Amino acid sequence: MALLLVQPLLAAGILPGLRGMAGRRIHRWTGGCIVIAVLIHVAGLWLTSPPDVVDALLFRSPTPFSPWGVVAMWALFLTAILAVLRRRLRRRLRAWRLGHISLATVIVVGSVIHALLIEGTMGTLSKTALCVLVLLATLKAVSGLRP
Repeated sequence: MALLLVQPLLAAGILPGLRGMAGRRIHRWTGGCIVIAVLIHVAGLWLTSPPDVVDALLFRSPTPFSPWGVVAMWALFLTAILAVLRRRLRRRLRAWRLGHISLATVIVVGSVIHALLIEGTMGTLSKTALCVLVLLATLKAVSGLRP
């Protein structure tokens, strides 16, 4: 979640000292780190309970947080693929940005709901505060971007 907090701020060039190309380069690296973190998360879940992972991926898990995490995960993978193939797709920048921002919004909303519904090691107050900050950072970045 902490990486999701800085990701939109990097993309929008809001963080001091990380504007322009430097911010976008770190945005790309951070995106890769988020993908790796999700893969490690799912691999860890697979090691502890493969049937639960299968149920979650097939949207038949009884837990209310699972579908949100799975949707956010697939949106993350699609966003990463879109980012990697940006030059190959030869789409207009406006269309590419719209797709990237739309999927990123799905990632943030799905991840926030997923995190808020889980009772884990993070305290309720700190988890809620981080989730609110992630939503605010995303809203700030998306509202300030030109299509």
